[in-house]
Amino acid sequence: MGESKISEINLVKSKNEYSSEDTVEIHVQFSIEGGLRDAFNEVNWTKAYNNNDVSFKLKYGIKLTSGGFRKKELGRTIDTYRKASIFWTRNPKLVNPMKDRRIWVQVAKNFEPFIRLSEEEVKQELFDFNEKFVFKASDLGKGKHKVSAETFASWQKHDFTETGNVKNSSKEIEITINQR
Repeated sequence: MGESKISEINLVKSKNEYSSEDTVEIHVQFSIEGGLRDAFNEVNWTKAYNNNDVSFKLKYGIKLTSGGFRKKELGRTIDTYRKASIFWTRNPKLVNPMKDRRIWVQVAKNFEPFIRLSEEEVKQELFDFNEKFVFKASDLGKGKHKVSAETFASWQKHDFTETGNVKNSSKEIEITINQR
């Protein structure tokens, strides 16, 4: 299996300037790429199901910070997981007319289950992230502030992968808080 990594992290802000009474909303977007994503495919999850390896858990975290040397955490730090359950079914609603496929994957994101019909859609549900951070502009105070994000992900050994973890940090974006 090849090396896995976290892609470039994008911080998407709703606007550049806020008043001190506003609520700031920033979306942190990134993906896990490389060996882990490539190994999680239909052939491997069918083989894993046959070997009774039917659950994959991906633990991940995101921390949004502001400041230079002494960083201040913004919003609530995310420390959670996504889980993929591999299962067998004859459900006619899931049958792909092009294949006689019976092994499927259900991805749980924040305890909400998703079943996708293609391998690529399953990978997107499991390995693509778009998390929202909301905090008060007054938490930063008046002036210009640099905001960045730190991310990590880890997983255990399975039929199709070895134990691993990845980390990455984003480039800084600037937010201006005006006194009202």
